[in-house]
Amino acid sequence: MLHFSHRNSRSTFAIILVIALQCLFAGYNLFAQAKQSPVIEAMKAEMQRTMTELKTEPNPPYFVSYAITETQYVTLTASFGKIVMEDSNRVRTLDVEVRVGNYDLDNKRQIRGTNFEMGGFSRGTSIPLDDDVAAIRTAIWAATDRQYKAAAERYLKVVSNRAVKVKEEDSSGDFSKEKPSVFSEPLQKLTLNTDAWRERLRRLSALFVSDTKIYTGDVYLRAEVIHRYFVNSEGTTIQTSDPYVRLFAQGRTKADDGMSLPLFRSYFAFTADSLPNEEIMRKEITEMTTLLAKLRTAPLMETYSGPAILSGEAAGVFFHEIFGHRIEGHRQKDVNSSQTFKNLVGERILPEFIDVVFDPAERLLAGQNLAGYFKFDDEGVAGQKVITVKNGVFREFLMSRAPIDQMPNSNGHGRRQAGFSVVARQSNLMVKAAKTVPFDTLRTLLRAECKRQGKEYGLYFVEIQGGFTFTNRTMPNAFNVLPLLVYKIFTDGRPDEIVRGVDLIGTPLTTFKQITAAADDMGVFNGVCGAESGGVPVSASSPSLLVNVIEAQKKAKSQAKPPILSFPEDAKKTN
Repeated sequence: MLHFSHRNSRSTFAIILVIALQCLFAGYNLFAQAKQSPVIEAMKAEMQRTMTELKTEPNPPYFVSYAITETQYVTLTASFGKIVMEDSNRVRTLDVEVRVGNYDLDNKRQIRGTNFEMGGFSRGTSIPLDDDVAAIRTAIWAATDRQYKAAAERYLKVVSNRAVKVKEEDSSGDFSKEKPSVFSEPLQKLTLNTDAWRERLRRLSALFVSDTKIYTGDVYLRAEVIHRYFVNSEGTTIQTSDPYVRLFAQGRTKADDGMSLPLFRSYFAFTADSLPNEEIMRKEITEMTTLLAKLRTAPLMETYSGPAILSGEAAGVFFHEIFGHRIEGHRQKDVNSSQTFKNLVGERILPEFIDVVFDPAERLLAGQNLAGYFKFDDEGVAGQKVITVKNGVFREFLMSRAPIDQMPNSNGHGRRQAGFSVVARQSNLMVKAAKTVPFDTLRTLLRAECKRQGKEYGLYFVEIQGGFTFTNRTMPNAFNVLPLLVYKIFTDGRPDEIVRGVDLIGTPLTTFKQITAAADDMGVFNGVCGAESGGVPVSASSPSLLVNVIEAQKKAKSQAKPPILSFPEDAKKTN
């Protein structure tokens, strides 16, 4: 902390301001001055040659980018006390983007009259692992040649398509102009005590043997370091290095009527040492086995429409599915998309006490690391905090460099899995409530609402495994969220009752209008979101929410009976 007296305060403040700014930029440049990898050297050299020599072509590229993703990982899986899978590898994937035309109209424009034009199927190229500049340049050269030829051919189709179709609803260009970024940080090494973790996974997975009607009892660990190298023809050069560690415990049982009943516990951190200790994991897996036994004999839930509480974790996943995907910018330009929120900028869509923020710069919330953290997106644009909803009013979309009429520039949310095309994707979703009550009060409010509606009970959704949503115009724009753990909360105060076989369904705008209260807690869900640009790490966080009306339907179930033979006696003894 800086202190200064009132004497000569103006000049002193100016000096301190300069020092503070120098410290700020020194911190940034500390990374920026890190030694660049030979990978970057190869990318820059080939970029210069490409842009120079292709100038003479009839339709030269106006923009080219090279992205190399290098992943080194170790995975371990234990089942019922024994290691069943162990793997380690190191891979490099090259993605080349070539744009022909100009920022207003290029080969990436959607060809109307066809489907699946806004996404990108896998097209990455494996390249040498050795830091051999010549070998890497050769791989880049071959991939660039393929991409340029395809881009030039598609550009002609775009021009023809535009000439025979009606005027586009969105008049924005195809690519935004952004300031170049130069950033380089040291490359981190993958560090994991594999022997120690192998033993821990054995001990943790052995806890599932306590219930012989649990048919899956796995614990999975993946530790990885991802180096990302990015160079484009505008002058951007980025080198980042990020570690990730995920631990995933899964138990699965089966009811007598054939319904498969899974439960999960997942943990995420940037280093293995930051994961919860073994005692905490043992306690939570033991609780999971107890819940699985209760679910096996729990009553089957009927269809339901009425009040419900979503836990913080469940509410976060809920918002991710029904809101987050609908505000990804590229969908507002896709003529096949429903564009739910396109004309609602400036309109109230949520209660006044609710904000919804996406912030990739956040690493920690409620004591947990956030999987959606990143410094730069996959187009070399710095990740930016985006307040999509303020005081219940919708404000803006998540943007890549594909502009739309309302938003001509990126806000650093262009993302992809290596091998896929970039589109706008979510990062760290955070639902924030300006007005909250204790969780017990939320339960009281639920009972009061049930009484008002004449309901015997309301529902409490504790855990949700994920879900899916439809955003295409040709299909009903509904969502289906998949709960794992649900309770009935009775209006007359009877003890809560666990139930099974229920899915959350509905439409987003109607459901949002029914949110009436928030608790003073915070739940965090870390996961990997799959969409047209592949799987990207995300987080979703929220306080627990009261929804006055929510709709639930019966869950699909298997017709297969539980196993005929009992659990092997020898397996019990060995664990």
